[in-house]
Amino acid sequence: MSFSLFLARRFRTARPTSGQHKSSAPAVTVATAGVAVGLAVMLVAVAVAKGFQQEVRNKITGFGSHIEVLDMASFQSPEDFPVVADKPFLDTLVAVPGVTHLQRVSQKMGILKTNEHFTAICLKGVGEDFDASFMKSSLVAGEWPAFSDKASSNNIVLSKRMATELGLRVGQRVYAYFFEDVVKMRRFTICGLYDTNLSQFDGLFVFADRHTVSQLNGWQPEKCSTVEILTHDFDRSDAPLEQIRQIMRHHTDTAHAQPVALSVRQDPRAASTFQWIDLLDFDIVVVLVLMLLVAGFTMISGMLILILERVQTIGVLKAVGATDMQLRRSFLWLATMILGRGMLIGNALGLGLILIQHLWAPLRLDPASYYVEQVPVLLTPWWWLALNAATLLLTVAALILPSHAVSRVQPAKAIRFE
Repeated sequence: MSFSLFLARRFRTARPTSGQHKSSAPAVTVATAGVAVGLAVMLVAVAVAKGFQQEVRNKITGFGSHIEVLDMASFQSPEDFPVVADKPFLDTLVAVPGVTHLQRVSQKMGILKTNEHFTAICLKGVGEDFDASFMKSSLVAGEWPAFSDKASSNNIVLSKRMATELGLRVGQRVYAYFFEDVVKMRRFTICGLYDTNLSQFDGLFVFADRHTVSQLNGWQPEKCSTVEILTHDFDRSDAPLEQIRQIMRHHTDTAHAQPVALSVRQDPRAASTFQWIDLLDFDIVVVLVLMLLVAGFTMISGMLILILERVQTIGVLKAVGATDMQLRRSFLWLATMILGRGMLIGNALGLGLILIQHLWAPLRLDPASYYVEQVPVLLTPWWWLALNAATLLLTVAALILPSHAVSRVQPAKAIRFE
């Protein structure tokens, strides 16, 4: 064991006699508490921000996809700008590395009407290729029917919000009207109600058979409004997106459309939400900087108090041959021990709060404003390690300069210091 470490351990375990170290004990407690609270706040802040980002992002991509191939004009009028998605075209897209699933979606604008109320809707036609796992998990009543692109069942699934506004329930029949040169009317049976808490989707989309929507639009089976593409990892979807864009530059649509490939982040219906949750990254940085400053300042003040209360001891050690470097290292070791204790408490406190919220969710949110009903938490091992490493390294680095106060102690004066 080195002399500096041995000395730090003696400082740490030494019991003060009457009148000694009156300030160092509270200073150590404050420093420990500062580190513990700072680290706990950082862990909770990162877990909440990352959990919220993942939850909202999964809702948006679960409702749709990671990449969309469509005609840009279809955002205003989806029934007038179809994309020809025949088998050769789909085979080309699915061969792109990173692409895991394709699904064709057809849309039709219309009105859902009861005797007392009506609301504008976008009828979203899906078939057997539609990945309904997210929508099934979002069902609050009824069931998800077997939608088809080859036959019409006249079954629909609409949002709980829409059903409440229209006074509808599962099992009821409702009329939908679609306006072109002539008014087209369809009577649908409500099979299920979903609730994603995404107002821009829940207030608009009604799911039906793609065959039904294609008939309403007068389309052949290979035509659709959008080809929705799922990738292996949404965070790494830029590479597949760029390759799909390269394909689209050389693609000739037989319907004379001009389809493009977009990330769901660029979808006008979701772009503002993605921009909002991306701002949380800035909030995380602000919290981390503030908490690191709190931990650093409390540790610096604690170290200076420890040095000042041991001026006589420092003078005696210098008189018997201890070097400034050895004494500086001993106080750095002492500060690291205090820091380590604070980090242990902070980890226990932060991880405990995260675990409580994950298991029992005592903190609730208004889904109309935040898209989720409870505060989501997500803390990966990498983030946990990074926060602990940053706290340890940056705080110890901040203590190097204050440790130079040891070198200013003169043995001749320090031994007489009271």
